[in-house]
Amino acid sequence: MLYAGALKSGYSIADWFKVIWHGLTIDLAVASYLTFIPLILVLFSVWCNNCPVKKIWRIYDDLVALVLALVFAGDASLYPFWGFKLDASVFFYLRTPGEAFASTPLWATILGFIGVIIITLIIRWFLVAALKPFEVNYNKVLMRLPVSLFYIVLALPLALAARGGLKESTMNVGHAYFSADQFLNHSAVNPAFSLLSSMSKTSDYSEWYDYLAEDRRSALFDGLYQTDSSISDTLLNTERPNVLMLVMESFGGVFVNAISGCPDVTPRLDSLINEGVFFSNCYAGSFRTDRGLVCLMNGHPGLPVTSIMKLPTKSANLPSIPAKLAGQGYDTYFMYGGDINFTNMKSWLYGAGFNSVTSDVDFTVAERHTNPWGVNDDITFTRLLSDLKQRKDSPWFTAFLSLSSHEPFDVPYHRLDNKIYNAFAYSDSCLGAFVDSLKCSPIWDNLLLIITPDHGFKEMAQGITSDPHIHHIPVLWLGGAVRKPRKIDVLTAQSDMAATILAQMGLEHDDFKFSRNVLSDSYSYPFSYYTFNNGFCFIDSTGVTLYDDDASECLINDSYGSDLRLERGKAILQTLYDDLEER
Repeated sequence: MLYAGALKSGYSIADWFKVIWHGLTIDLAVASYLTFIPLILVLFSVWCNNCPVKKIWRIYDDLVALVLALVFAGDASLYPFWGFKLDASVFFYLRTPGEAFASTPLWATILGFIGVIIITLIIRWFLVAALKPFEVNYNKVLMRLPVSLFYIVLALPLALAARGGLKESTMNVGHAYFSADQFLNHSAVNPAFSLLSSMSKTSDYSEWYDYLAEDRRSALFDGLYQTDSSISDTLLNTERPNVLMLVMESFGGVFVNAISGCPDVTPRLDSLINEGVFFSNCYAGSFRTDRGLVCLMNGHPGLPVTSIMKLPTKSANLPSIPAKLAGQGYDTYFMYGGDINFTNMKSWLYGAGFNSVTSDVDFTVAERHTNPWGVNDDITFTRLLSDLKQRKDSPWFTAFLSLSSHEPFDVPYHRLDNKIYNAFAYSDSCLGAFVDSLKCSPIWDNLLLIITPDHGFKEMAQGITSDPHIHHIPVLWLGGAVRKPRKIDVLTAQSDMAATILAQMGLEHDDFKFSRNVLSDSYSYPFSYYTFNNGFCFIDSTGVTLYDDDASECLINDSYGSDLRLERGKAILQTLYDDLEER
């Protein structure tokens, strides 16, 4: 922070302490990683007095000191020019060091080398001091056994710190994120951890799914995703509504009567469909929450074996609804009753433009244990309603993610005998009660309420788990900002909602490369596209092509137009990974 000029930027002492505090868990994780080898050496020394443990340890100390010095000095030197934490991309630039240092002033390079020397000496001094208490000879077995047991037990808290605790999420850079100011978040992230984390995910994505020659890929892809912001159909009576997006966990169309003919699981949602704008022919872009949220907020189709949410340097470069609306003066807020460090969600949320976030830690201890995943939906919906009623300023954009309709489906509700159906019925009842309360409040008058799932529910599949009927999802717009109820049957994808919402609000969305305004005149070729684990599905008016890349064959391929659908699906997937590599 000192090197990057934080003193001149007006950050308070409290900000500095917050950076230290929120980064502490990652610092402990790095310290734990580095302690495992010395711990093993100490165990050897207990049983082998003649082993060259001390010499090996000193060599290890020297290497650790040098590497940490290089990492910390490199991070401090490069951050003002890069704007993101040191990651594995540094190795790409080091292939051509002349070009790498060309963008760095000479004084910064010299200062960096001096910093490496100083930091190396400081770290080595601490490491050598840490070695002295262990320079003891244990000659008796009776001494060796308890000492060995002590060090073995000591490994348990080290492993716990390295993992990031006992919660569902393992350690990731998002653990340190706490602010809407990305500089503070980046300052809290240990650069050694950032580098190690990105190295585990590094790949040349442009080589993945490289099905087609570039000219053929380009010819097939061009024209599939139009970016026209004009609208031929106005769904709203205002361009600046308050927007509330309710993302219902796994609420696929298999439970919704209007889509699947299942009449008894989601009666409240079924009744609401008649009161708003219902997109009846939409397909979820992927199969996991981390992908589904990116589809909805970033307008980016899901990827089969890669999660952009887990790649903060990539996801931060995606356009997003909250960032776009924040630029229009909207206050942006996200609520989830679970662990937002799971799948690196926390860093993605702040990177996507959410100003404030509420998660499980903001509820009481008793509340956060009402469900194996966190806080049950009845509690979070009640909290959400209370928060919305306290809003004094408009406009605002709020997103909410439910969690009770997730395995193991333990809910405080007993209407249906089937445990899975009952969990979805419970979330549906919570949703219905929440909407009823909204209708009775002034919030409703200028509200655009969007109800949609993050993904479908594949556990209900019979046969192919990636079948289109599993990905078929409801999308419903309600609220006082909606002009009138109607049903929209045009074929669309979950990732298209971003462009469609922004267009209805009179906002440009040209930067949403993979999202289409489905109500524009340019939407002349309706199709839907989604991915599953190492495969994709392309649907248009001619039929369905479901392609499994592992098997290199189509699991479903309606005969008419099959070759063109397959090629277009391949072109989209190849383009997605080419785009990922460029970000």
